[in-house]
Amino acid sequence: MANFFSRIISNLFQSNETADDEFYEKLEDAMIMSDVGVDTTMKIIDAVRHEADRQGVNMTKDVKKILRDYLYELMRVDDSYYEFAHQKSIISVIGVNGVGKTTSIGKLAYHFKHSGKRVILAAADTFRAGAIEQLVAWGERTGVDVIHQKEGSDPAAVVFDALQSFKAKNADLLIIDTAGRLHNKKNLMQELGKINRIIDREFAEGYRETLVVLDATTGQNAMSQAQIFKEACQVTGIILTKMDGTAKGGIALAVQSELGIPVKYIGVGEKASDLKPFDAKEYVDAIFENT
Repeated sequence: MANFFSRIISNLFQSNETADDEFYEKLEDAMIMSDVGVDTTMKIIDAVRHEADRQGVNMTKDVKKILRDYLYELMRVDDSYYEFAHQKSIISVIGVNGVGKTTSIGKLAYHFKHSGKRVILAAADTFRAGAIEQLVAWGERTGVDVIHQKEGSDPAAVVFDALQSFKAKNADLLIIDTAGRLHNKKNLMQELGKINRIIDREFAEGYRETLVVLDATTGQNAMSQAQIFKEACQVTGIILTKMDGTAKGGIALAVQSELGIPVKYIGVGEKASDLKPFDAKEYVDAIFENT
């Protein structure tokens, strides 16, 4: 899951040596190369050095333990973050073209259906060519109903229809595939605002979740996307796709540290079952697996 990160981190901790300034500089370089980002890297290194000084230790094996513990705490995902999965919930999923948004929605539907949930999908990304057909195909693949209209339809109208079906069928989860056109944030905010007003009016008692899909291989570009979406709506979690070895892996740290948005799901392959809840321990252990 964090292969590149793991490889370069392991080189620093192969032997137990003095953790001097040169060591910390190499650690800094390793983290930045792994898409952790400058701000998060400096925050982590400052915290680790401070804790090492506080404990009065200066050997790399001690620093490794401090770093590992710090990353565990930084990335810890509480069970309460998944409360929406146990309620009648409306899940809006946003993300730019090419990040795997619609595919991730199909995998979410598969995940929840196999957990015994009754799921409905809403094809509200009505302006992207092929998006509706792609979601319908996922619905057929997973045995989940997809509410849709023709390409170019009003996304809010699709959501309205989906909410009526959701209530009539007494389903557990409604997952909405929404647009993610960042080139005009004003239009994006207006569209998401209109959808949210429909949900507020038609199902005000519903539990709400808004997930942003990011491609982990795009590094700091993914951070920029997450920041814009955070400004446009109340984001509650991140789905990181392509965390199957092609990604450097550090972007998860940057998103959670700099934006305060928890990573809730990761995509680790092409199969319907290859989207899973984020496991902070597994993630951090993978970084240090060769040390």
